[in-house]
Amino acid sequence: MNARTRTSRALAVALPALLLVACAGGERLPAAVQGEAPSTSAAPPAQTFTCPADQQEVGDLTPKSYAPDGPLPSPDDLPAGSTMAAIRASGTLRVGVSADTLLFGARNPQTGQIEGFDIDMLKEVAKAIFGADDDTVYDLLDIVVIPYSQRIPKLRSGEVDIVAHTMTINCVRWQQIAFTSEYYTSGQRVLVEATSSYQSIDDLAAAQATVCVPDGSTNQENLARDYPQITAVAVPDISDCLVAMQSGAVQAITGDDTVLAGLQVQDPATKVVGENFSFEPYGLGIAADRVDLVKFVNALLAEMRDDGRWQAIYDDWLAAALGPQSPPAARYGRTEG
Repeated sequence: MNARTRTSRALAVALPALLLVACAGGERLPAAVQGEAPSTSAAPPAQTFTCPADQQEVGDLTPKSYAPDGPLPSPDDLPAGSTMAAIRASGTLRVGVSADTLLFGARNPQTGQIEGFDIDMLKEVAKAIFGADDDTVYDLLDIVVIPYSQRIPKLRSGEVDIVAHTMTINCVRWQQIAFTSEYYTSGQRVLVEATSSYQSIDDLAAAQATVCVPDGSTNQENLARDYPQITAVAVPDISDCLVAMQSGAVQAITGDDTVLAGLQVQDPATKVVGENFSFEPYGLGIAADRVDLVKFVNALLAEMRDDGRWQAIYDDWLAAALGPQSPPAARYGRTEG
Protein backbone atom coordinates (compact mmCIF):
# COMPACT_ATOMS: atom_id res chain seq x y z
CA MET A 1 0.00 0.00 0.00
CA ASN A 2 1.52 3.33 -1.00
CA ALA A 3 1.82 6.43 1.15
CA ARG A 4 -1.06 8.26 -0.56
CA THR A 5 -3.40 5.35 0.12
CA ARG A 6 -2.23 5.09 3.72
CA THR A 7 -2.76 8.79 4.37
CA SER A 8 -6.26 8.75 2.88
CA ARG A 9 -7.18 5.73 4.93
CA ALA A 10 -5.64 7.28 8.04
CA LEU A 11 -8.01 10.23 7.82
CA ALA A 12 -11.01 7.91 7.51
CA VAL A 13 -10.10 5.86 10.57
CA ALA A 14 -8.41 8.47 12.77
CA LEU A 15 -11.36 9.37 14.98
CA PRO A 16 -12.44 5.76 15.67
CA ALA A 17 -8.79 4.98 16.36
CA LEU A 18 -8.60 7.72 18.96
CA LEU A 19 -11.63 6.28 20.73
CA LEU A 20 -10.00 2.87 20.78
CA VAL A 21 -6.64 4.04 22.08
CA ALA A 22 -8.15 6.21 24.79
CA CYS A 23 -8.46 3.05 26.89
CA ALA A 24 -5.15 1.54 25.82
CA GLY A 25 -2.49 3.45 27.77
CA GLY A 26 -0.13 1.21 29.70
CA GLU A 27 -1.67 -2.05 28.62
CA ARG A 28 0.10 -5.24 27.63
CA LEU A 29 -1.49 -7.00 24.71
CA PRO A 30 -0.58 -9.85 22.40
CA ALA A 31 -0.06 -8.88 18.78
CA ALA A 32 -3.31 -10.55 17.77
CA VAL A 33 -5.24 -8.09 19.91
CA GLN A 34 -7.36 -10.06 22.36
CA GLY A 35 -8.25 -9.18 25.96
CA GLU A 36 -6.57 -5.86 26.68
CA ALA A 37 -5.66 -5.56 30.37
CA PRO A 38 -3.63 -2.81 32.05
CA SER A 39 0.01 -3.50 32.79
CA THR A 40 0.73 -3.69 36.53
CA SER A 41 4.54 -3.93 36.54
CA ALA A 42 6.11 -1.44 38.94
CA ALA A 43 8.50 1.15 37.55
CA PRO A 44 12.00 1.50 39.05
CA PRO A 45 12.37 4.06 41.86
CA ALA A 46 12.66 7.65 40.68
CA GLN A 47 16.24 8.93 40.30
CA THR A 48 17.76 12.27 39.41
CA PHE A 49 20.15 12.41 36.46
CA THR A 50 22.30 15.33 35.45
CA CYS A 51 23.87 16.09 32.11
CA PRO A 52 27.58 17.05 31.90
CA ALA A 53 28.07 20.73 31.09
CA ASP A 54 29.64 19.94 27.72
CA GLN A 55 26.60 17.85 26.73
CA GLN A 56 23.76 20.18 27.65
CA GLU A 57 22.81 20.39 23.99
CA VAL A 58 22.83 17.57 21.44
CA GLY A 59 26.40 17.65 20.26
CA ASP A 60 29.25 15.50 19.05
CA LEU A 61 28.90 12.68 21.58
CA THR A 62 25.23 12.54 22.46
CA PRO A 63 23.74 10.95 19.32
CA LYS A 64 26.55 8.40 18.96
CA SER A 65 25.89 4.73 19.57
CA TYR A 66 27.89 1.50 19.71
CA ALA A 67 29.38 0.30 16.43
CA PRO A 68 28.25 -3.14 15.22
CA ASP A 69 30.69 -5.97 15.89
CA GLY A 70 30.43 -7.03 12.26
CA PRO A 71 27.86 -8.00 9.64
CA LEU A 72 24.40 -8.94 10.86
CA PRO A 73 24.31 -12.65 11.76
CA SER A 74 21.54 -14.81 10.36
CA PRO A 75 18.64 -15.75 12.65
CA ASP A 76 19.99 -19.30 12.85
CA ASP A 77 23.47 -18.11 13.80
CA LEU A 78 22.84 -15.78 16.74
CA PRO A 79 25.71 -15.77 19.27
CA ALA A 80 25.19 -18.29 22.06
CA GLY A 81 24.32 -16.61 25.34
CA SER A 82 23.42 -13.33 23.65
CA THR A 83 20.38 -11.20 24.32
CA MET A 84 19.20 -11.98 20.79
CA ALA A 85 19.41 -15.73 21.40
CA ALA A 86 17.44 -15.34 24.63
CA ILE A 87 14.73 -13.34 22.84
CA ARG A 88 14.53 -15.98 20.11
CA ALA A 89 14.20 -18.72 22.73
CA SER A 90 11.41 -16.79 24.46
CA GLY A 91 9.32 -16.80 21.30
CA THR A 92 8.47 -13.08 21.23
CA LEU A 93 10.12 -9.66 21.07
CA ARG A 94 8.68 -7.47 23.83
CA VAL A 95 8.20 -3.97 22.45
CA GLY A 96 7.09 -0.64 23.95
CA VAL A 97 5.12 1.51 21.52
CA SER A 98 2.53 4.24 21.12
CA ALA A 99 -0.97 3.35 19.98
CA ASP A 100 -2.15 6.90 19.24
CA THR A 101 0.66 8.45 17.18
CA LEU A 102 -0.74 8.30 13.67
CA LEU A 103 1.87 7.40 11.01
CA PHE A 104 4.31 6.11 13.68
CA GLY A 105 2.31 3.86 15.99
CA ALA A 106 -1.49 3.85 15.95
CA ARG A 107 -4.14 1.16 16.15
CA ASN A 108 -6.01 0.33 12.98
CA PRO A 109 -9.60 -0.21 14.15
CA GLN A 110 -10.34 -2.41 11.15
CA THR A 111 -7.65 -4.97 11.99
CA GLY A 112 -6.96 -4.27 15.67
CA GLN A 113 -3.25 -4.09 14.86
CA ILE A 114 -0.96 -1.20 15.72
CA GLU A 115 0.84 0.09 12.65
CA GLY A 116 3.17 2.82 11.46
CA PHE A 117 6.80 3.72 10.82
CA ASP A 118 7.99 2.74 14.30
CA ILE A 119 6.08 -0.55 14.16
CA ASP A 120 7.67 -1.45 10.83
CA MET A 121 11.10 -0.77 12.34
CA LEU A 122 10.29 -3.26 15.11
CA LYS A 123 9.06 -5.78 12.58
CA GLU A 124 12.47 -5.66 10.91
CA VAL A 125 14.15 -6.35 14.26
CA ALA A 126 11.85 -9.32 14.81
CA LYS A 127 12.57 -10.65 11.32
CA ALA A 128 16.30 -10.43 11.99
CA ILE A 129 15.96 -12.42 15.22
CA PHE A 130 13.29 -14.97 14.30
CA GLY A 131 13.63 -15.27 10.54
CA ALA A 132 9.93 -14.49 10.14
CA ASP A 133 8.23 -13.27 6.97
CA ASP A 134 5.87 -10.35 6.46
CA ASP A 135 2.79 -12.48 7.06
CA THR A 136 3.86 -13.84 10.46
CA VAL A 137 6.16 -11.24 12.00
CA TYR A 138 3.47 -9.17 13.76
CA ASP A 139 2.48 -12.19 15.84
CA LEU A 140 6.05 -12.28 17.22
CA LEU A 141 5.69 -8.82 18.76
CA ASP A 142 4.57 -8.83 22.40
CA ILE A 143 3.25 -5.27 22.44
CA VAL A 144 3.15 -3.01 25.49
CA VAL A 145 1.34 0.28 24.82
CA ILE A 146 2.95 2.98 26.94
CA PRO A 147 2.71 6.76 27.40
CA TYR A 148 5.76 8.97 26.85
CA SER A 149 6.62 9.04 30.54
CA GLN A 150 6.90 5.23 30.77
CA ARG A 151 9.32 4.63 27.90
CA ILE A 152 12.43 4.62 30.07
CA PRO A 153 10.88 2.97 33.16
CA LYS A 154 9.58 0.04 31.09
CA LEU A 155 13.07 -0.57 29.71
CA ARG A 156 14.77 -0.25 33.08
CA SER A 157 12.28 -2.59 34.75
CA GLY A 158 12.89 -5.22 32.07
CA GLU A 159 9.26 -5.32 30.97
CA VAL A 160 10.19 -4.62 27.34
CA ASP A 161 13.22 -5.47 25.22
CA ILE A 162 13.07 -2.42 22.98
CA VAL A 163 11.10 0.83 22.67
CA ALA A 164 10.12 2.46 19.37
CA HIS A 165 8.12 5.53 20.36
CA THR A 166 9.41 8.70 18.60
CA MET A 167 12.10 8.82 21.29
CA THR A 168 14.79 11.50 21.20
CA ILE A 169 18.39 10.53 21.92
CA ASN A 170 20.02 12.81 24.49
CA CYS A 171 22.75 12.61 27.10
CA VAL A 172 20.45 12.49 30.13
CA ARG A 173 18.61 9.50 28.70
CA TRP A 174 21.90 7.84 27.78
CA GLN A 175 22.68 7.75 31.52
CA GLN A 176 19.57 5.62 32.05
CA ILE A 177 19.26 3.45 28.93
CA ALA A 178 21.08 2.79 25.66
CA PHE A 179 20.10 3.86 22.16
CA THR A 180 20.66 2.50 18.70
CA SER A 181 22.06 4.77 16.04
CA GLU A 182 19.69 7.47 14.86
CA TYR A 183 16.94 6.13 12.62
CA TYR A 184 14.99 9.34 12.09
CA THR A 185 15.58 13.08 12.53
CA SER A 186 12.72 15.26 13.74
CA GLY A 187 12.25 18.71 15.24
CA GLN A 188 9.76 20.42 17.52
CA ARG A 189 7.03 22.63 16.04
CA VAL A 190 3.53 23.87 16.85
CA LEU A 191 0.03 22.79 15.77
CA VAL A 192 -2.85 25.30 15.94
CA GLU A 193 -6.40 25.60 14.63
CA ALA A 194 -6.47 26.41 10.91
CA THR A 195 -8.13 29.76 11.69
CA SER A 196 -5.59 30.73 14.35
CA SER A 197 -3.48 33.86 13.99
CA TYR A 198 -0.53 32.26 15.79
CA GLN A 199 2.34 31.67 13.37
CA SER A 200 5.13 30.43 15.63
CA ILE A 201 6.15 29.39 19.12
CA ASP A 202 7.33 32.97 19.68
CA ASP A 203 3.82 34.28 18.98
CA LEU A 204 2.44 31.90 21.60
CA ALA A 205 5.08 32.97 24.11
CA ALA A 206 4.35 36.66 23.51
CA ALA A 207 0.65 36.01 24.15
CA GLN A 208 1.42 33.91 27.24
CA ALA A 209 -0.75 31.23 25.65
CA THR A 210 -1.69 27.83 27.03
CA VAL A 211 -0.05 25.00 25.11
CA CYS A 212 -0.48 21.23 25.39
CA VAL A 213 2.59 18.97 25.43
CA PRO A 214 3.19 15.25 26.04
CA ASP A 215 4.25 14.55 29.63
CA GLY A 216 7.75 13.11 29.99
CA SER A 217 8.89 14.24 26.54
CA THR A 218 11.82 16.37 25.46
CA ASN A 219 9.15 18.70 24.05
CA GLN A 220 8.03 19.39 27.62
CA GLU A 221 11.61 20.03 28.73
CA ASN A 222 12.26 22.38 25.80
CA LEU A 223 9.09 24.34 26.50
CA ALA A 224 9.85 24.79 30.21
CA ARG A 225 13.45 25.82 29.56
CA ASP A 226 13.09 28.11 26.55
CA TYR A 227 9.53 29.47 26.78
CA PRO A 228 8.61 29.98 30.44
CA GLN A 229 6.00 32.58 29.44
CA ILE A 230 3.84 29.77 28.06
CA THR A 231 1.49 27.87 30.36
CA ALA A 232 2.18 24.21 29.62
CA VAL A 233 -0.52 21.57 30.01
CA ALA A 234 1.18 18.16 30.15
CA VAL A 235 -0.88 15.07 29.24
CA PRO A 236 0.03 11.36 29.06
CA ASP A 237 -0.66 10.89 25.34
CA ILE A 238 -0.53 13.21 22.35
CA SER A 239 -4.13 12.40 21.36
CA ASP A 240 -5.21 14.02 24.64
CA CYS A 241 -3.68 17.25 23.34
CA LEU A 242 -5.85 17.17 20.23
CA VAL A 243 -8.97 16.77 22.35
CA ALA A 244 -7.81 19.65 24.57
CA MET A 245 -7.31 21.98 21.61
CA GLN A 246 -10.61 21.00 19.99
CA SER A 247 -12.41 21.79 23.26
CA GLY A 248 -10.69 25.19 23.59
CA ALA A 249 -8.77 24.24 26.73
CA VAL A 250 -5.45 25.09 25.03
CA GLN A 251 -4.51 27.37 22.14
CA ALA A 252 -1.91 25.09 20.59
CA ILE A 253 -0.06 21.79 20.74
CA THR A 254 3.70 21.44 20.61
CA GLY A 255 5.52 18.26 19.73
CA ASP A 256 7.79 16.70 17.15
CA ASP A 257 6.87 17.60 13.58
CA THR A 258 6.38 13.89 12.87
CA VAL A 259 3.75 13.58 15.59
CA LEU A 260 2.02 16.83 14.64
CA ALA A 261 1.78 15.63 11.04
CA GLY A 262 -0.28 12.69 12.27
CA LEU A 263 -2.54 14.97 14.29
CA GLN A 264 -3.08 17.17 11.26
CA VAL A 265 -4.19 14.11 9.29
CA GLN A 266 -6.64 13.28 12.08
CA ASP A 267 -8.02 16.83 12.14
CA PRO A 268 -7.65 18.71 8.83
CA ALA A 269 -9.00 21.86 10.53
CA THR A 270 -5.53 22.35 12.02
CA LYS A 271 -2.18 23.50 10.68
CA VAL A 272 1.49 23.15 11.62
CA VAL A 273 3.18 26.56 11.91
CA GLY A 274 6.64 28.00 12.42
CA GLU A 275 10.07 26.50 11.93
CA ASN A 276 11.59 23.66 13.92
CA PHE A 277 12.93 25.04 17.20
CA SER A 278 14.71 21.91 18.40
CA PHE A 279 16.73 18.98 17.04
CA GLU A 280 15.19 15.58 17.86
CA PRO A 281 17.26 12.57 16.69
CA TYR A 282 15.23 9.39 17.24
CA GLY A 283 16.77 6.15 18.45
CA LEU A 284 15.36 2.78 19.43
CA GLY A 285 15.64 2.49 23.20
CA ILE A 286 17.24 -0.60 24.76
CA ALA A 287 18.26 -1.40 28.34
CA ALA A 288 21.73 -0.07 29.18
CA ASP A 289 23.16 -3.52 29.98
CA ARG A 290 22.11 -5.03 26.63
CA VAL A 291 24.89 -3.59 24.52
CA ASP A 292 24.95 -6.72 22.34
CA LEU A 293 21.36 -6.05 21.29
CA VAL A 294 22.20 -2.41 20.52
CA LYS A 295 25.08 -3.50 18.28
CA PHE A 296 22.88 -6.12 16.61
CA VAL A 297 20.14 -3.61 15.81
CA ASN A 298 22.75 -1.13 14.58
CA ALA A 299 24.01 -3.76 12.13
CA LEU A 300 20.42 -4.23 10.99
CA LEU A 301 19.85 -0.49 10.57
CA ALA A 302 23.05 -0.27 8.53
CA GLU A 303 21.69 -2.95 6.19
CA MET A 304 18.36 -1.16 5.94
CA ARG A 305 20.02 2.13 4.99
CA ASP A 306 22.05 0.40 2.29
CA ASP A 307 19.47 -1.95 0.78
CA GLY A 308 16.57 0.51 0.58
CA ARG A 309 14.35 -0.97 3.30
CA TRP A 310 14.51 2.20 5.42
CA GLN A 311 13.58 4.28 2.39
CA ALA A 312 10.69 1.98 1.48
CA ILE A 313 9.25 2.17 5.00
CA TYR A 314 9.63 5.96 5.05
CA ASP A 315 8.00 6.36 1.65
CA ASP A 316 5.18 4.03 2.68
CA TRP A 317 4.28 5.89 5.88
CA LEU A 318 5.72 9.40 5.98
CA ALA A 319 6.63 10.81 2.58
CA ALA A 320 3.11 12.03 1.78
CA ALA A 321 2.91 13.99 5.05
CA LEU A 322 6.54 15.06 5.54
CA GLY A 323 8.03 15.15 2.05
CA PRO A 324 11.07 13.36 0.65
CA GLN A 325 13.79 12.37 3.10
CA SER A 326 16.81 10.08 3.23
CA PRO A 327 17.91 7.94 6.17
CA PRO A 328 20.14 9.70 8.72
CA ALA A 329 23.74 8.54 8.71
CA ALA A 330 24.84 6.25 11.52
CA ARG A 331 27.13 7.82 14.10
CA TYR A 332 29.24 5.42 16.14
CA GLY A 333 31.95 5.99 18.71
CA ARG A 334 30.43 5.21 22.09
CA THR A 335 32.46 2.79 24.17
CA GLU A 336 31.35 0.40 26.88
CA GLY A 337 32.01 1.17 30.52
